Parts: sequence; C-alpha cells; structure tokens
Amino acid sequence: MSAATYQTPDSKKEEFRKYLEKSGVVDALTKVLVGLYEESDKPSNAVDYVKRFMGAPTGVDIDALRAENEELKKKNAELIKTIEELNKRLTTEDEEDES
Repeated sequence: MSAATYQTPDSKKEEFRKYLEKSGVVDALTKVLVGLYEESDKPSNAVDYVKRFMGAPTGVDIDALRAENEELKKKNAELIKTIEELNKRLTTEDEEDES
C-alpha cells in the first residue's frame, strides 16, 4: 500500500464527519435533538421520538414490505407484457383493416 492511499483512523473519522456535515445529517440530528430538549413533556421513549421526527414509520415490518415490493414488481412486469401484447394485437388489427 502506498503512503498516498493510506489513511489514519483519525483522518477517516474526519472525512466521515465532513461527509455527515455536507450531506445535512448533522443539521437534521441537531434539529431533532433540540426539539427533544425543548419538549416540556419529555417522551418516555426518546428513540421513538427521534425516529418519528426523522421520518421512520413505527411498527413497520421491513421484511413484509420487501416481499410485497417483489410481488408488485412481478405484477408490474406482467402488466407491462400484457400491454405490449395488446398493443401488438391492435396494431395487427389496424393493419388488417387498412388492407
């Protein structure tokens, strides 16, 4: 490994910190944490509070959503194929009518 490609753990951490700042993660987390701090009635579950304000739905079964997504992709592909077949049939019928 050359010296140019080697990064110390500290430089990796610094690079990651800059990435988080540039992408807005630090600001988003800060806003949520300030909101939690300013709550007069602190929620019993602070993690759920953060998840809710970061946009994560609660009580969602990710595996079920993935399975449903795969099923919908298959159904979509079938429907696209059906549309293509129907369009071919229409084109063929139009050509026959013109003859």
